Order: sequence, then C-alpha cells, then structure tokens
Amino acid sequence: MPTQDELFAAVDALLEEEPQLPPPAERARLREAAGITQSRLAQVLKSTLQTVKNWENGRSEPRPPRLQAYQRLLEGWAAKYPKTSTTTVPGPAAGPVPETFASPVQQPAPVPAEQPTPSPAAPAVAPVAVPAVAPQREPAPMASPAASRGPATKTASAKAAVDPRFPHGPLAVLDGDGSAYCAGGVVLDCPATTIPQLIDWALTESGTGAARLHRHGKDGDPLIVLTAPAAVKLGLPERLEGLEARRSLRLPDDHPVVKQITKARWQLTQRGFGPWPRIYRPAKAGQRQCVQLAILPWDALDARSWPGVADMEPADIARVLSTYAERVITPRGSTAVCGLELMTALRPPTRAVKDDSGAWVSGHNPGSLGTMPVDPAPPEAPAEHPVAQGWTGGSLDEEAYQWVRDVELLSHDECVLPFAIGLDINTAFLAAAARLPVGLSGPEHVQRPRFDKKIPGSWYVDLSHIELDPRLPSPFTPTGQRPQGPAWYQTHTVAYAQELGYNVQPAEAYLRRETGAYLDPWHDRLKTAYIDTMADLGITSDLDDHPFLAAMEHHKQTDPGMAAVLTAIKSTVKGGVGKLRERPQGRHYRDGERWPALERPTWRPDIRAAVISKARVNMHRKILKTAEATGLYPLAVLSDCVVYPSPGQSPLDFLPYTTSGKPLPGSFRLGCTPGLVKVEGVQEMPWAVDLMEQGLNPARHIKDGHDAVLQGGE
Repeated sequence: MPTQDELFAAVDALLEEEPQLPPPAERARLREAAGITQSRLAQVLKSTLQTVKNWENGRSEPRPPRLQAYQRLLEGWAAKYPKTSTTTVPGPAAGPVPETFASPVQQPAPVPAEQPTPSPAAPAVAPVAVPAVAPQREPAPMASPAASRGPATKTASAKAAVDPRFPHGPLAVLDGDGSAYCAGGVVLDCPATTIPQLIDWALTESGTGAARLHRHGKDGDPLIVLTAPAAVKLGLPERLEGLEARRSLRLPDDHPVVKQITKARWQLTQRGFGPWPRIYRPAKAGQRQCVQLAILPWDALDARSWPGVADMEPADIARVLSTYAERVITPRGSTAVCGLELMTALRPPTRAVKDDSGAWVSGHNPGSLGTMPVDPAPPEAPAEHPVAQGWTGGSLDEEAYQWVRDVELLSHDECVLPFAIGLDINTAFLAAAARLPVGLSGPEHVQRPRFDKKIPGSWYVDLSHIELDPRLPSPFTPTGQRPQGPAWYQTHTVAYAQELGYNVQPAEAYLRRETGAYLDPWHDRLKTAYIDTMADLGITSDLDDHPFLAAMEHHKQTDPGMAAVLTAIKSTVKGGVGKLRERPQGRHYRDGERWPALERPTWRPDIRAAVISKARVNMHRKILKTAEATGLYPLAVLSDCVVYPSPGQSPLDFLPYTTSGKPLPGSFRLGCTPGLVKVEGVQEMPWAVDLMEQGLNPARHIKDGHDAVLQGGE
C-alpha cells in the first residue's frame, strides 16, 4: 500500500502540470455566455483574433503565459455560467453563435501533441515545439478560382491525416494585409510587422511545418512566402537592383532588416538575406529553431520551374506550393536545390547507434552517402577540380544526346513523308534512376580489370571498333558520333556494348566496391508525385492511346496550378541530377581551387554520370528496337526528345504494335508514367529537313516550330 507522503507527492506533481483547458466548444460557450467577443478576448490576452478563433475551434492551443491567464478566465466564467443552468447573455454578442459552439455536448479535450524524442546522434534535428492541436481542423474556404478547376482525382487533402504538430500544413503565404494563406484554404491572421516578429509567429503560432520523410531525418522547417506587399510591409525593398547575377542577390549587412535580425539574436546562413533566406538559432537541448523565407518579388520562384505561380493570388500560391511540399518536399530554394535536398531527406547520412559502452552516438546510416565528401577519380572530375590538375589521361564524357542525322543519309522515301513528330520521354532521368546501383564509397584504381556490369565505376576501354548503322546515333557518345579511340565510359555504357554482342577489354578503371541503390526512394517519391499530379490534370495510366493523346492536348489548361506543380516536379528531377556535379560560380574563381559544393557528400559526378549514361542507353535501345520493327530511323535526338519522320500527324501512324494491338515490347510506348512517351510537337517534314541542312537540331525546336527557330537558334 502506498504511504500518505507518496500519495501527497503524486498529487502535488499532478497539480504542478500545465493546466488542462476545457474542450474548444466549451471555451466558446463560456465566452458567449459572458457576452465577450473574440476580438475583445484577443485584446485582453494581447493576442490576435485568428489565434482566439484557433483556440475555440481546436486548431491550436495557447502557450504560457497566455495559457495560465486563459485558464484563469475560463474557470471564472465556468463558476458564473455552469452548463446546467440557463444563461442569459448580458451584452450584445459578436454575431450568431455557430451551432457547434452552442452545443452543450462534451467534446474530447485536446491532447498535447507528442514530440518525438530527439536522436542522440543528431540532436539538432528535433522539431520545434509548437502549440498542441486537436486532431480535427475546419479549413476556411479559399477564395481561389483555381481550387475548383479540374478533376479532383487525387488531391493533397486526400492524403494521410494531418500531423497534429503542423495543423496548417508546411507553409504560409503572407499578403500585405497580414493574412497568411495555408494548406487546405486555412487563412490565419499574422500580426508581425518586422522579420523577427514574423519568425517568432511562424515558430509559435502559425502551426506550419512538415514531418520528417525518414525516421532518422529531421522535420521540415516552416516556410513563409512573402508577396510583394508583404515584403514592403516588413521593411524589405520590393526589388534588389544593380547586382550582376541572380545568385548574388542579397541584402547588405548594414540593411535595417539584417540589423533587426542580428539584434533579436537570430542568424542567417552564409548565403545571407537573399530570395531564399534561412533564419535560425543554434539548436539547444535538441530544440531546432529555423524558418525558411521565400521572397516572391525577388524571383524566388523561377518562372521556368514555376510558370505563372508568382503572379497568382496568395491562396492559389499556397495551394500550388503546399501540393508540391506534400508530394515532394517543402521548398528551400530552386527546384534543383529541392531535388538534392530530397535525396538527403530520404537517405539521412546518420542514425543513432549504441557504442561499446551502451551510450547513444551518431553513426553511419547504411545506404546513405555519409557525412564526409568524397573526391572523384581524375577522369570523373571537371577540368577545374583539384584532382584534375595535371591529369592528361582523358575525361568521362557521359552527357545527354545532342545528335542530328547527316542530311545525306536521308532517303527519298523519308523526305517525301509529310510530317516530323517529336516524342518526349517522361522524366527520362527519373526513369533511369530506378534500381540504379551507384557507388557509396570512394574510387579504387585498377589496372586491366575484367569488366563486371554490376560494379559502378569508370572504365577506360576502346569502343571505336563497334560499327552500327550510320542512320542511328552511337550509344557511346553524347554527339552520337562513332568514338575515335579509347575513352572513359560509365558502367552502363560499357555494359550496353557487351549487350550488343561486342567484346570489351578495359585497360584500367576506377571502381567503387561499396554499392547501393541510393536513388531508389528519391525515384519512388518523385514518380508518385508525377503520376498523382498528372491524375489531377486528367491523365491517368489506364487511358488507352487515343484518349491519352486527346487528353494531353489540353491538360495544362485543365488546372494551371497543378500544371505548374508538374513542371516543378520535372525541374526537380533534372535540377537534382545536375546538382550532383555543380560547377564553381563567380568570376573570381581560379582552376584548382575548391568551391563550396565540393564539401557536400552529395557532390557526386559519378552518380550523375550513371543516371545520364543509363538514360541515354535506354533511349538508344528503344530507337534500335523501333528501327528493327518499322524500318524508321530518327532525324534527330536532343536529351529526352527524339524526332521521327511520319506518314501522319499522330505517333500512332508509325509506332510499332504487335498483332494483338499492344505496343511492341522494348520500343517507345505512349503513356503518362516515367519512361513512357508523349508528343513533344508536330511539324511538316520540309521544316525539319531545312533545319538539318542548316546544322540545327529539329528536336530543339519542334515544340514551338518556326517561331522558336527565329527566337533561339541553337
């Protein structure tokens, strides 16, 4: 039996816990019974009207010191206006009382959200403590015409239940009137008039953020997107002028806003206060405090990756960015940056492990690239890299196709065909990343190795003896020209030569013995995001060829917001792969110096080469299969676009099919999933021949035709 002292100690401990507030509906009933408006209550508690609304509908909970004051007020009202009595409102009410608030039925009390225990391996990744929230939320209607457009086959709101720590989604878009637009049409009141106040609001009251994508990772920080009026209201210039390049956009250190941040003991990352400033305080006791801003008038959203989004209404911007954040990752910069960040978020470099003494320490997460950068082999490095200085042994040239067939190799039968049709492979690099083994360790130099297609690496081998049909591009060079002698090739390129039946005898190689499918979760998440967004635009994988072609003609007009998400997803794929070999920037750089990107574990030109090599080989395999089945040969290839002569205006007029009406296995196939193809453009055949005679690539211009040639050239 417990003693009296033990029981008293337990009771005292219970009394010292944070006060438990009545259910949200009861809070509203008590306030209405007292005749106090929400605005008046917000004024007394020195809060905002929207915050009080959130307390009364269960979206968020007050925190100290307002918590104790609010509790005391509610207890006083509860003594005056018990639920069992019939109350008479002594003063004018704010308006009709919502039925849900007037109901005397008890609702479950909101339970404070459980915070995950910070990993001892990486204490900085613990999420910021946010107000506890009820599991249900009632989003305000979003006054957005885009929200009602297009088929709602799959929407962001149809996903898993909202994380109670982040009830308002991953981000908020702030306008000049202090309204913050969040996911699901929720509109919050943001009283901040300075950047430090905005950061405090984002961390303590906004209820924004995102759950980690991997159990060893970290939660996504709140993203606050500033429209032009909001930026001006917070003391920022509407534009930054007089700078040489977009990447150098930043406020000077003596700008008043930067001084405000410093005075409030916040810090900026090394990139300073630019279009995507990141503001933080060093983590203490496992508590992470960090907010990402995106400043729209400073071109935070590149129109090439986010077409038309910066000019949308705030509610529509919130819808577009929230959808991307929920399907891909909360934006932290350009789509290229997001592509790279997504790799790390899905494959965190460390995890918590126990050492010999049983203590938790930071350890390597299997399958990741680790925390330390790895220098490439000399042939894999760009010419300016330190390891390439003095190297004369040749370089790895694994790039996407840029090939045009020699006009003299065009037959009369091809020239008299009326049309040229461009086929575009959906996210070709993403398709190539599926089940792609890459090196997880540094390179090992080997002399006269035996070729093994299972080992990622760079091989020095002579493929110039391989003779293919001159009407086809060579699969071994990005120009499509036959190799002139020994050269360095990535594993997939050499394996394809072996697949074609040729003997390969490498003279030397740089190989990586520790391997893994590092990009698999990256591929899976982006593939799902791509397919879901296509479904939002009315394009699903179950469409037959004719309905698919018809739907693709107008799918971008179905919902411009979701069309922008689709473009951003595609840019994330290409940009993320490109970031694996980010080159030095700035006119003051000198060859041989290290540049910041080299300090990232994800600076891996060998992985980029593996993706591009596999994508190029995949395309050549389909081109070869199509030629064998139809006798048709491409006019030109550019990256993931191939142009064919055609007897009709539809790809159905020349693509090979089996006798049962199914696409010929191994050839090009129409469809909306990564690796399948869609129509890039259709032009008349004389137009394509004319470009070829000028040495221009029809694949570059077939989408927009004559106007694109006049505007861009090569």
